Amino acid sequence: MALPPALKTKSSRKQRSQLYYSSLRIALACAMGVFIGQLKLDSWEAGFYDLRMRLLPKATPSGNIELIVTTSETVEGLKGLPTAYDHTKLLQALEKAKPLSILYTQTFDDLQGSFEEKMALAAETKKFKNLFVIAQEQEMKGEEGKLKLKAPLDSIELFSGPRTVDKVVLAQDEVTRRMITTYQERIRLHPYIAGLVRPELTNKHAYRGVFDFFDTEQVYVQFREAGSYPRTAFEKVLKGEFSPETFNNKVILIGDDHGGSVYDYVKTPLSKDAKSMTKLELHANMLDTLIKDNAPIQAPNWLNTLITVLTSILTVHVLFTLKPIQSLAVILVTGGVLAALSFLAFWPFGYWLKMAHPFLAIFLCYYFFIPYRLIIENRRSWEYYQRNKLLSQVEELKTNFISMMSHDLKTPIARIQGMTDIILNDSQPVSSAQREAVDTIRHSSEDLLKFINAILNYGRIESQGVDLHLQSRDVNALLKEVIRKHEFLAKIKRIPIEAELEPLFPIQVDPELIKQVFSNLIENAIKYSPEDSNVRISTVEKEGRVIIKVEDQGPGIPQDEVSNIFMKFFRSKNAKSSPIKGSGLGLYLAKYFTELHHGSITVESTYGKGSSFTVELPLEQGRSHA
Repeated sequence: MALPPALKTKSSRKQRSQLYYSSLRIALACAMGVFIGQLKLDSWEAGFYDLRMRLLPKATPSGNIELIVTTSETVEGLKGLPTAYDHTKLLQALEKAKPLSILYTQTFDDLQGSFEEKMALAAETKKFKNLFVIAQEQEMKGEEGKLKLKAPLDSIELFSGPRTVDKVVLAQDEVTRRMITTYQERIRLHPYIAGLVRPELTNKHAYRGVFDFFDTEQVYVQFREAGSYPRTAFEKVLKGEFSPETFNNKVILIGDDHGGSVYDYVKTPLSKDAKSMTKLELHANMLDTLIKDNAPIQAPNWLNTLITVLTSILTVHVLFTLKPIQSLAVILVTGGVLAALSFLAFWPFGYWLKMAHPFLAIFLCYYFFIPYRLIIENRRSWEYYQRNKLLSQVEELKTNFISMMSHDLKTPIARIQGMTDIILNDSQPVSSAQREAVDTIRHSSEDLLKFINAILNYGRIESQGVDLHLQSRDVNALLKEVIRKHEFLAKIKRIPIEAELEPLFPIQVDPELIKQVFSNLIENAIKYSPEDSNVRISTVEKEGRVIIKVEDQGPGIPQDEVSNIFMKFFRSKNAKSSPIKGSGLGLYLAKYFTELHHGSITVESTYGKGSSFTVELPLEQGRSHA
């Protein structure tokens, strides 16, 4: 059936309003997501990067790097730091190993030794094709050749391979995370050495994860734990206590780990302790990142912004469509899914999705929109409270009015019944037509009185409830009394009432209320059954309960209405269309009075074949039986 034009218009307006507010929320969420995506959250993102580095499995070394370390034992054995003479002897011992490259991570500015010993060291370095001292400084274009050691070591080649520190830019926490591959389009030390190990990587732009930063190209370092690289003590090489195969065709890094200077150590994503890793191991990690070509790849800005915008939209959507607890659960799950995707993308694929911006979007959207949601909810709650208050007042007025009117109506009805009795019992005979009219008046007044009594009982229930006046009574005796009152109605419709009543012990009941229950069920069975059908009433004691059944052969109750028949003022469609009148309170009162006795009432009905009502009462009051 089509909706009336007024309802159609109202529904259309509501849909347009919902669409408008939904579009507005999505627009605000998008704007907030784009805004958050442009924020500089380098410190937060660095923290998430460090967390991934610490939690995820560490990359294994390439096996192309060996360390020669000056330790505290070395200093103790040599009675000081290695001199120019010691370094010369070291290089002489390494000649026969034929290493691929030798890199000094320490500076020679304070190297001890005579002029002649330093000359000898400089001469010894010339025997190695790829021997360099790693320089922290960089030469700008036009300054080539200015980066040199002091004479007589100025012939030893310095190669710029600076370590970066997030001190002024990015995270600003003095942690080393990046390395420079080119500066002003000139290759730095680490990609040059990596190209010696893997000639296919000699192209300075070929490395994975390269990004532009000022005048440089850089990559993020894939860190291994401290102690991951094989190391040999400086003094052992001097004494020849090593196998030449150990250093053959390897990149040898020579440096300090004696704890004498904080400048020999760096902070890394794996640990921010001042001595978490030596510069020697840092350069080994930088080289291995390029040799294995496994630097993390940063997701493009547009993808990070898109994820942030989608996160904002989802957060705002669930805030306004789900219950608060449900929305919070969905938001927490969303955060967990984002974290899981970010970690899975980083390992094993090495793809770096930013987490700081989506998490900030969740936080800001939640705390920006939740007050608005609460304002709306409070307003609705206030409106519901006011409506409920008004409805309660109206319901109370209605109940009081009904009770007052019902009480006032009982008096004239009693007079009408009294007058009909006088007429019928008067010695003056009346005609058959007059007797029939008087009988009609009497039956009508009885029906009206039943209706008024039902309304009064309903009013008592709605106002202060009904008190039980328990007495020890035989249920069968109460049933027989009710049956006798309805025999006349049954005879008119030629409906025999079959009573199969098993002997029962008396139980505690309120006789008047229980008789009303039985009367409602038996009267309904007779009224709604067709002529020449049967009504069957039975009682039995079973498992501590008295069970009363009233069965009829009436039209039955449609299945979709069975669950509603005990509701107040409810009448089925068939009952409304029949000439039989009713208040819709009989079964409601029957259920209420039964449950007041800690019992239950149920119905089984087959549409077109009849209904069966079952009342169960406990043998002892105060005990509820399912």
